[in-house]
This record gives sequence, structure tokens and C-alpha cells, in this order.
Amino acid sequence: MSEREVDHESETPVYVQIAAYVITDIEKGEIPVGRRIPSESALVQRYGVARETARAAVRHLRERGYVRTVPQRGSFVIDRTAAGAED
Repeated sequence: MSEREVDHESETPVYVQIAAYVITDIEKGEIPVGRRIPSESALVQRYGVARETARAAVRHLRERGYVRTVPQRGSFVIDRTAAGAED
């Protein structure tokens, strides 16, 4: 995943910005189906945000059908076409 910055002055919440960066990487194939996305800790470090912000970004991805979370293992990209999910 490439390095990006969040805009704390934006009307778009920071967690949504982070989720959008991850979605872009998923859609570009940089994080393929079945691969684990960066952990909450990695997102905290990469974007300089609070853990709750990183957690909200992962929750946002899960709610939109991009990832599934496996306790103690992480969140993994799911095949949205197989699940019938569309934007």
C-alpha cells in the first residue's frame, strides 16, 4: 500500500479517508482477494491516527463488504463479485 496522508481539515471523516485508500488498493489489485489488509496497529502508525480511528476504518470496510474480520487473525479482502456486492 502506498504512503498517503489524511486531511484532518476535510469534511470527510479521517476513518473514511483511510478506508478509501484501502479500497483503492483493493480495487487496483495491490491487496488481492484473500490477502490481509494492514492491521489496526499498522494503520495507526501509517496515518498517525488514534486506534479507534483505525478501528472505525476497518469497520467501514467490513460494513461495505470489502473485508471479513477473523478474530485474532485480522481482516481479509473478500471477493465482492462472488458475494454479489456492487458499488
